Amino acid sequence: MSAQPDAPVPKRALAGRPTVSAGKFAGLAADLAGDRAMFHVPWGKAMMWFFLLSDTFIFGTFLTGYMSVRMAATTPWPNPSEVFALTIGGVHLPLILIAIMTFVLISSSGTMAMAVNYAYRGERRRCAALMALTALFGASFVGMQAFEWSKLIAEGVRPWGNPMGSAQFGASFFMITGFHGLHVTAGVVYLAVVARRVARGAYERKGYGIVEIAGLYWHFVDLVWVFIFALFYLW
Repeated sequence: MSAQPDAPVPKRALAGRPTVSAGKFAGLAADLAGDRAMFHVPWGKAMMWFFLLSDTFIFGTFLTGYMSVRMAATTPWPNPSEVFALTIGGVHLPLILIAIMTFVLISSSGTMAMAVNYAYRGERRRCAALMALTALFGASFVGMQAFEWSKLIAEGVRPWGNPMGSAQFGASFFMITGFHGLHVTAGVVYLAVVARRVARGAYERKGYGIVEIAGLYWHFVDLVWVFIFALFYLW
């Protein structure tokens, strides 16, 4: 005798069974409702990545606009080596201040990386000290940038005009470096607050994921400066 085919399952019986896709969405909704980590990534870290991604688009737009404006400029563009030069002890040093600023900011990435390492090793005092040192590097960078701004303003550079050449130079310079400087300033405050809480042992129970999140932000700020340095000061 030939085997009889299985009887079809009634639609009413199938209606009560959750589909695979429905089960996945139900799990996702449960994670969202319960404020749990999805994809094995903590919420704070995921939100920082989303913020940095959006900030990448903003800085990318600014730098792309700067390159377009510079290539389309009909008047001579100022030479960065001369505009940002300093005379120290009678010696003319092009881009000396920018080189120091870059060295300070890149060094701060190293101290921040060490702070994250010590945080996960449970050495909160060393972690707090290195975070405070990173914030000090950042504050020094902002101070040197303020000096750079004051020097150019004293020489007549404005967002709407520039006695050294193309008028778009001033607008591009103040917009891009000012926006980045605002990020560095916010990062200095952020690191100082987290460092103080780490030193007090506020994260002993919660863990030190907040230090890694602060490190992500700081490394992003440093990386953006590398592009600004290459496109604005070396081009």
